[in-house]
Amino acid sequence: MTKKLRNISEIRRYFHRNETPIYFFSATNFNLLGISEWVSNFHYINYIDCFDGRHPNVFVPSEIPHREFEGIEDINNYLLQHKEVIDFIEERGPGGKAVFLMFNEETERLCEELGLEVWFPPAELRSRMDNKIETVRIGNKAGVPSVPNALSKVESYAHLCEVSKELGTDLVLQSAFGDSGKTTWFVSNEQEYGKYAKEIEIDEEIKIMKRVNVRGAAIEACTTSEGTIVGPLMTELVGFKELTPYKGGWCGNEIFADAFPQAARDKAREDTYKFGEALREEGYRGYFELDFLLDQDNGEIYLGELNPRVTGVSSLTNSAAFAHADAPLFLFHLLEFADVEFKLDVEELNNRWAEADNIDSWSQLVLKFNDDRVEWVSGAPESGVWRQEDDGRMMYQRFDYHRRAIVTEKEGFFLRIIGPGDYVYKGADLGILITRGRLMNDDFTLNDRAQRWIRDIHAAYNTQSLDKINQADIPISLESGAFKIL
Repeated sequence: MTKKLRNISEIRRYFHRNETPIYFFSATNFNLLGISEWVSNFHYINYIDCFDGRHPNVFVPSEIPHREFEGIEDINNYLLQHKEVIDFIEERGPGGKAVFLMFNEETERLCEELGLEVWFPPAELRSRMDNKIETVRIGNKAGVPSVPNALSKVESYAHLCEVSKELGTDLVLQSAFGDSGKTTWFVSNEQEYGKYAKEIEIDEEIKIMKRVNVRGAAIEACTTSEGTIVGPLMTELVGFKELTPYKGGWCGNEIFADAFPQAARDKAREDTYKFGEALREEGYRGYFELDFLLDQDNGEIYLGELNPRVTGVSSLTNSAAFAHADAPLFLFHLLEFADVEFKLDVEELNNRWAEADNIDSWSQLVLKFNDDRVEWVSGAPESGVWRQEDDGRMMYQRFDYHRRAIVTEKEGFFLRIIGPGDYVYKGADLGILITRGRLMNDDFTLNDRAQRWIRDIHAAYNTQSLDKINQADIPISLESGAFKIL
């Protein structure tokens, strides 16, 4: 067994010398972009090749027939049964470890068959923690309040009014599970309720919240045996029609030192630490993310929801200035599951990561296809570094898979998801743009630079309507709707 690791330097060296194969299975490598440069023998096994075979640590097997994917768990289970993936794992020897964005009990069984150890809490525990209603209860227990709410089954609009009478008539309803953009309903009258009644009434319990004037925020953390390590508070881009067809859908983030008032940042960090310690009492350990809601009217900060996993903001968290000064947050997740003793001064680390000098300014946009139609993609922008020229054009500079290859705010790193030969459909993820600086104004609307990037990326996609191609070639999964892959 390795000797006890006593400081950040020894932790970094430990992973630099790592000889144990670690595999990240997912649709793309977006969520853990860059981790392979910190951890030797770290491999991405993905379904989508965002880099056209040019990323040295991304392995994408050839496409083989499979049943329709209904979620990212199905993609991972498909990968784990693919002969090319099995051969890839066997070539690297026994004792491999597996990490995921999403997985289920079937994933765990397949990993056991392949001799892979899953370096995350069990799927059953993660599923229980992912329940938005359970999040409220854990938060209440930890002293981390949610927006004023009621938890109840809803049988009709009259019943909703009865159980929420102390919350007023302007309400936000959420189901226990699901993407918030698709399972969040804004209800202020019976007519609005009627649009969603079937989805609302099918659940055994619904989270019913008072509608408040809030700004969204996100923060990632990692609960370890030494305490909970907390990252910076980031803004969230939600529901911008230029980016997503879903009213409450997440579509990007900003990270910068003064994103929120100091009191709000301090409160969010304190609450995240308390919530992480409560998670550890529940048996959960490792990486997680919390959404917070800042009430614009009274300054209160409320717990939104928990994501017990890496998330869409992980690429920003793990590439920020503090991560390069110390170590990416995800390294502490790996450390918690590794067979090595370690000692950390978590309070000192958290205080250092909260300093403004350790938080540089970055933003990301997640671009979806917004139109309610299916089309075939004949051309798409490549992954790599793009530049906004003074004459208004977006020009491809060079291939790269390093976000930090971006030097100025005129440049952006684009990670392509939908490529030539694919289909676009309502809600399909076209790609992610990451750039230095802000993409929102001080009033938290998209700024001119963001609007230009969005316009130019959409313009770089060439699509054909289905009457020009063989409709029999359209995958069934696209006809029946898509699912979140980030």
